Amino acid sequence: MTCDVLIVGGGPAGSTCAWRLRQAGLDVMVVDLATFPRDKVCAGWITPQVVTELCLDTQAYARRRTFQPIIGFRVGLIGRHRETAVTYDGPVSFGIRRCEFDHYLLQRADARLALGAPISTIRKDRGQWIVNDAIRAPMLIGAGGSGCPVARMLNGVMRGRPLVVAREAESRIAAADCESLAIEPDVPELFFCRDLQGYGWCVRKGEYLNVGLGRLDPRSLPAATARFVAFLEARKKIPPRFPWPWRGHAYAVNAAPRRRIVDAGALLVGDAAGVADSQSGEGIRQAVESGLLAAQTIVEADGLFSRDRLDPYAARLEARCAGASLSGALARIVPDRVKTVVAGRLLEAPSFVRHVVLDRWFLHRQQLALGR
Repeated sequence: MTCDVLIVGGGPAGSTCAWRLRQAGLDVMVVDLATFPRDKVCAGWITPQVVTELCLDTQAYARRRTFQPIIGFRVGLIGRHRETAVTYDGPVSFGIRRCEFDHYLLQRADARLALGAPISTIRKDRGQWIVNDAIRAPMLIGAGGSGCPVARMLNGVMRGRPLVVAREAESRIAAADCESLAIEPDVPELFFCRDLQGYGWCVRKGEYLNVGLGRLDPRSLPAATARFVAFLEARKKIPPRFPWPWRGHAYAVNAAPRRRIVDAGALLVGDAAGVADSQSGEGIRQAVESGLLAAQTIVEADGLFSRDRLDPYAARLEARCAGASLSGALARIVPDRVKTVVAGRLLEAPSFVRHVVLDRWFLHRQQLALGR
């Protein structure tokens, strides 16, 4: 089989890139190990920038899928019983379920699909990529997440990059239980770890509840998750002794040392490129935007996929995703013995929570959608 562009990975980065390339008239094939719809652990909300960038028809999307407007957040410190509530005049995000969202984007892309297909071999022959000795394409895109085989081909085993490790679960909650919980469907709750090395969340999306915790220290994740669950149960945020279907995953954030994301005839997007936000760990917006920027660069290359023709993608992505982690910097400079005190005071200050934690770290409200 032949195609103009072969994309390895059908998540938001790969499907968004395929969608834009198909709009430009290119023949695109998407290969993914999973079959869709698939389970994907994720707190699962998208910002208005993503809605704009995807030209998402929200009314049509919401008719058959979860699409929960978010008008505020509650923010606190794990173990402390004071929370700071911030509300906005209108929706600042929308809760989605990744199993629905990813499937929708992949179907809408209108690309040829090869699902349930593991990547066994990638080689080059006379300037063209040959994948699994079955598909030939001049342009190859790695969109297969942190363990993407295209990323491994370009970079080998990357060591020393900051990794977010997370445990998450999402379950349908009985209507009676939902009514008894002290959490509102349009107000997700975020709780930072006392050492400032991560945070947990509790997000209600209609009749579904998503709970998880992410940290930069993998060794302490199981114990930290257990403490967080006990904290949520005591605060009546989640049902007691609920059989959560826990799943774990890890991914690189946007920090040095950086992966090589461009080669002759090859680009990396999304988690394969390691562009998750260094402040919040968010990856959906970065995945969508990297897919759009990759597609723009490929269309401009006009069939000539040399390294120098594709290099503008790296510069565009760097400019879009630049920014050091303020939370990480705070964790490094504040002495351990006073971290809890400092963090507690900051997270009880409404102005800091609204303008720094939410507007800057999580929502990026100062950043317009691509193309605006």
